[in-house]
Amino acid sequence: MNPGPSQSDKDVRTAESRAAFERARLVLPGGVDSPVRAFGAVGGTPIFISKAKGAILTDVDGNEYVDYLASWGPLILGHADDRVAAAISKALSRGSSFGAPCELETQLAELIVAAVPSIELVRFVNSGTEATASAVRLARAFAGRDLIVKCEGCYHGHVDCLLTAAGSGATTFGVPSSPGIPASVTRSTLLVPFNHLQAAEAVFGEHGSRIACVIVEPIAGNMGCIPPADGYLDGLRQLCDRHGALLIFDEVISGFRVDYGGAQRLYGVRPDLTCLGKIIGGGLPVGAYGGRREIMQQVSPSGPVYQAGTLSGNPLAMAAGLATLQVLAEDGVYERLDRLAERLTGRLCDAARNARVDVQLNRVGSMWTVFFCGQPVTDYASALRCNTEHYAAYFHAMLSQGVYLAPSQFESAFVSTAHDDEHIERTVVAAEHAFSALAGRDT
Repeated sequence: MNPGPSQSDKDVRTAESRAAFERARLVLPGGVDSPVRAFGAVGGTPIFISKAKGAILTDVDGNEYVDYLASWGPLILGHADDRVAAAISKALSRGSSFGAPCELETQLAELIVAAVPSIELVRFVNSGTEATASAVRLARAFAGRDLIVKCEGCYHGHVDCLLTAAGSGATTFGVPSSPGIPASVTRSTLLVPFNHLQAAEAVFGEHGSRIACVIVEPIAGNMGCIPPADGYLDGLRQLCDRHGALLIFDEVISGFRVDYGGAQRLYGVRPDLTCLGKIIGGGLPVGAYGGRREIMQQVSPSGPVYQAGTLSGNPLAMAAGLATLQVLAEDGVYERLDRLAERLTGRLCDAARNARVDVQLNRVGSMWTVFFCGQPVTDYASALRCNTEHYAAYFHAMLSQGVYLAPSQFESAFVSTAHDDEHIERTVVAAEHAFSALAGRDT
């Protein structure tokens, strides 16, 4: 059994990262600009990255890692893809922001409208959080109702009405909501378990005439990767139709990740509104929401529902997204991603089984999560039964052997087109050592 590096070895390997973290803590809350990055869920000091290319991250100490975080999902072509970099460089040479319309907005919108079944009109914003906040406001205005329904464990950004029983970083720290959110706001949000259609039916049975919308990740990505149960999304569609509510798919993660048309094309269910982000910006800050023409025409300046943004549709993000989607539209891209992810996750399962470590591995396309538990993970409650101490030990064992995963059990991992068989082999070897060390710990 490989015991892994000693603490003194770790200190030497990460000395520059530790120094960088101490400096950052003097001027940034917790030393980071997004909570999960602080390694609070796994312990230790966060790794500071100096550069990245393809599937490889390099930290400030010069250590290299095979990356499965992919900047939390958007880098489906890997880091610093030459085609995306060239598009950004060309756009930058013409100006980084105009505060006025540019043709790149239209070109990217045309690709999105052609690809995503539910979208006839789309509005670009600067983040997934902006997209979900705007979509909920629009749904309430269109329906003329106030109540919204969301699933426990699904994270839709740090929107007041949606930061309730949230997943991702909030789950990691065991905080179901955040201070600073008025009780009057959260009272308008009704919670149901993900993948439990009967619970949604019960909520509609009691409040149906007051419900404006259901917002859901069609593939949960922020309590780990959890696919929808058979018939669940279609059941939500029928429920909303029956009660005159809108169905919103938060495809910030799954959009263009699991299929060129997103989860809605993969599962054949069409929402009324869709939120996008991550991949459509090619690694730059971006978000979007779109849907049926009659709904989207209510957005200002076509209609009365106000939403604006100085940097929305900025040429750098539009160029990066346009270049990314053009590559993804090529034949065979998603088939190759699926084959790579299937090979990787299958061998990870074999490694865990050989070491007699209980794991559940969920995967949809190139999204996946290793859960440290003995029972299937299908919702928030079952995700919370995972052994987070085992995940933390696994995370650090993989990190010490040059594999970078999300520093939280409750996140998805991602395969990119930059990964290859050599990267998978390195990852599997690291996992074999990591699982063996975990098995040794428990004997």
